[in-house]
Amino acid sequence: MGYGTRKDIAGLARTGGIVFDQGEILDASIRIPVSADLPRRMTVAGKPLDPPAGLVVMMNKPLGVTCSHKEAGELVYDRLPARWRRRKPAISTIGRLDKQTTGLLLLTDDGDLLHRISSPRSRLSKTYHVTLARPLDGTETALFASGRLTLRGDDKPLAPAVLEIISETEALITVTEGRYHQVRRMFAAAGNFVEALRRERLGDLRLHDTLAPGRWKLLNKEEIALVFR
Repeated sequence: MGYGTRKDIAGLARTGGIVFDQGEILDASIRIPVSADLPRRMTVAGKPLDPPAGLVVMMNKPLGVTCSHKEAGELVYDRLPARWRRRKPAISTIGRLDKQTTGLLLLTDDGDLLHRISSPRSRLSKTYHVTLARPLDGTETALFASGRLTLRGDDKPLAPAVLEIISETEALITVTEGRYHQVRRMFAAAGNFVEALRRERLGDLRLHDTLAPGRWKLLNKEEIALVFR
């Protein structure tokens, strides 16, 4: 879980830094079964134990931050507790948002869930708020819904997408694919340019209004289930 080496944890235990069911665990060799309620029963250095494997995090990804483990610059993982970078299995983003895209991003160490959500076969809906450089001309809704739009460099048409117009230069677009820079390329094909892009929904899971850019929260099972509704 990334808290430290065996030596680090042994030292923490000896000094009373690990408490389970209100009792100090002085011997780090004691084995405690993993359970969902463990973070409520155990503290480490005075704070609740991190969630065991199977955690899912919702982050409001800020502008200019990269969904990568290795690229230069600020990474989304830098927004999480530093020790989480050492967890096994590793935490990864479920899909990616490019550096200039903000909004709803999920991260998990659950490989099965990651595959289930990000697999092209899932066809899960993803909704983005788009701010455009030029006014919409009225043809975009039918074009995106047609299922006949083929992006430059692709050899297969896009699946139908739903466009909800908010104003002349703002809209919500819902897609069921995750092609490279798909939304930006769709509007480019319609003769426009995306100035700002924010993902707001994945399935029926919405970005929480109270989650400021760069902040994150752990999701419960009920919230995760909304992705597949």
